[in-house]
Amino acid sequence: MKLGKVTGRVVCSTKIESFEGIKLLLVQPMDEHLVPYGDPLVAFDTIQSGTGDLVYYETSKEAGRVLETMMNPCDAAIVGIVDTIFTENNK
Repeated sequence: MKLGKVTGRVVCSTKIESFEGIKLLLVQPMDEHLVPYGDPLVAFDTIQSGTGDLVYYETSKEAGRVLETMMNPCDAAIVGIVDTIFTENNK
């Protein structure tokens, strides 16, 4: 799983059937110190997160398992909202 911050929403007027009714959010990957890295990505949201939330997400074939239809082309899915992070330097 990876950390990210929801920075926006993606709206599509047409989607494949297995994606109907699922919210798409723009996620900026973050490291454990909450420093952004890499390019933002589009992720499916099945947990009702929103802009500004720190989330953890899954990519690759594991992301597709979040949706009811197991065989789908999902590349990233938000699976949780992060409340607190504890690291060696931040106890």
